[in-house]
Amino acid sequence: MNEDEDDSPGRLRWARMRFSIIGQLLASPPEPGDLARRIAELADKSWRHPTSGAVIRLSPKTIERMYYLARSENDPVGALARKVPKHAGTRPSVAAAVATAIERQYDEHRGWTYQLHHDNLVVLAKKDPALCPMPSYTTVRRFMKDRGMYRVRKRRHGKKGTDTEVVLRETRSYEVAHVNALWHFDFHEAKRKVATAAGELIKPYLLGVLDDCSRVCCHAQWYLSRENTDDLVHGLSQAIQKRGLPRAVLSDNGGPMLAAETRQGLERLSIVQYLTLSRTPEQNGKQEHFWALVEGRLMPMLEGEPALTIELLNTATQAWVEQEYHRAIHSELKRTPLDRYLEGRDVSRPSPDSEALRRAFRMDVTRTQRRSDGTVTVAGVRFEVPSAYRTLVHLHLRVARWDLSHVHLVDPRSGDHLVTLWPIDKIKNADRARRVLPEVAATPAAARKPAGIAPLLRELMAEYAATGLPPAYLPRNTPVDDDDPNEED
Repeated sequence: MNEDEDDSPGRLRWARMRFSIIGQLLASPPEPGDLARRIAELADKSWRHPTSGAVIRLSPKTIERMYYLARSENDPVGALARKVPKHAGTRPSVAAAVATAIERQYDEHRGWTYQLHHDNLVVLAKKDPALCPMPSYTTVRRFMKDRGMYRVRKRRHGKKGTDTEVVLRETRSYEVAHVNALWHFDFHEAKRKVATAAGELIKPYLLGVLDDCSRVCCHAQWYLSRENTDDLVHGLSQAIQKRGLPRAVLSDNGGPMLAAETRQGLERLSIVQYLTLSRTPEQNGKQEHFWALVEGRLMPMLEGEPALTIELLNTATQAWVEQEYHRAIHSELKRTPLDRYLEGRDVSRPSPDSEALRRAFRMDVTRTQRRSDGTVTVAGVRFEVPSAYRTLVHLHLRVARWDLSHVHLVDPRSGDHLVTLWPIDKIKNADRARRVLPEVAATPAAARKPAGIAPLLRELMAEYAATGLPPAYLPRNTPVDDDDPNEED
């Protein structure tokens, strides 16, 4: 999957562009009477057209309408997306009579190409006004594919199977004005090893999620594996369930932060993702200060424990965060992080449930369904597709690369979850009875026998006969006698 190519639907690209414009208004709501000025500043800026890439500007009225549309929504990106047309998924240009003619012709000639089907329908439309106007070839082909009218080929018998340049920039301290407007998260490698159940000594990694305004630790957890996307999503989901959905997050350019599951998950949750510049750890200085407290206060208090385990380390970390770190006076805030969090203006949104969070942090992939056995392959694992979706050619899936025990089939237009796909179990399939497939309305189970000469060929024969030209071949009605006495030796 190429990360540089954006093959997402146009409605989603428009939603991203709109959300990038008003995202700062949602993260830092304007004070009373200051909205017009903030909107005017945004209207003076140039933006990239989400489809053509051209430079465009939006009027203050448009930006104001976008702001009020998304301000009170739990899913601002979804609210800013273009609405799905009511006729989506249907074919209004294919009249009922044309659809019937297509079905009948397909029943009689399942081996024809889509082009041959269309050409013969054009001939039928010349004689039957009910078939006029005849849709284009593209419409007919799309109509047939949507209803599972694929070309059935005859079986063949007897065939075996840069680094980028670093630019010096000035360093400025910053702080957002609202609680849960910006979160920091990063991994930290411990300086001390822990003992595993197998008797190994491994350095654990701590995932920390901090609120920029209050310095509250939304979640902290140690993991035995080196920083990866699975651990990041696991810890970030817990932070969201504890504190709610933030407006934006800031992290470095590590692999887990740039993973498709992370980026697309934050986007589905309408969370703006910011990345620090290359080789500028000072941008995430609040996180670095938290690591200093962990190594300076928490870890020294565990020096006397001879057999430190990951379970004990996590238990001690949770107690230290809640009972000391959150309740200690912060030298810069002049109050405790917990007091700052409770007194500040909160701009978070309610957290989705656990299942919704798991489905959010997934990577979108598109796979072609194998019509022979109704399966799709993702990362070398084959998944069975329910027979109800057997007519779909391209399946839009959401996948977590660290967990291929199942994948989710979603609607490409709305992004709604349709069904969960499970890996194929050939052993169970060997003993399982095969159910009779329900008939597709447009494709009866039994094919009809072709009735006479095809309309296109009949028309060609009639036009050729109307020219009055003699046959372009010499018929030979009498067989040749091999014992002709007049034939020379």
